[in-house]
Amino acid sequence: IVPRSKKANIANYFNFSQTMLRIKDPKKTIPFYEALGMTVIRKKNYGSFSNYFLASNTEGLPAADDSLPDDEAKANMASMFGPVLELTHNHGTEDKPDFKHFNGNEEGKQGFGHIGFLVDDVYKACDSIRDLGYGFKKEPDGGSMKGLAFAYDPDGYAVEIIKRGGVDFGDAKSDEK
Repeated sequence: IVPRSKKANIANYFNFSQTMLRIKDPKKTIPFYEALGMTVIRKKNYGSFSNYFLASNTEGLPAADDSLPDDEAKANMASMFGPVLELTHNHGTEDKPDFKHFNGNEEGKQGFGHIGFLVDDVYKACDSIRDLGYGFKKEPDGGSMKGLAFAYDPDGYAVEIIKRGGVDFGDAKSDEK
């Protein structure tokens, strides 16, 4: 759990803090989420595994690179109100070609569903995501619910792409550029 600092002045007793996903290869997964507008705000190597914390809406916070001391990255994270995505990488999994985490959507192993991102234009966002090459569970015009999509991240987790403000199930692709 990411404790929030007192100087963050967060009035809510509870606020959604984070979701953790296990990943196979941070060199693939982190660029995927960075392409969705997230920034790595803290990374920590614990020996046999590493944690990477990513957030959206990080204006004013420095990205966590090797020059940012961990105590500063931790303090920055504590001052945030919005949630973070915690990616946990068990070292060595990236070198095992057949290694795969269960993503909660496998037949007989359902549980976890998806994480979601709000966008202004689902179709344009999906065009950008398509270029990343991991595919879609549901394209924006697939199925009966038009105007929302489910992309796959590099680890096979479903990522919902939904219109900011909610879906109007009559949404249609615009050819406007």
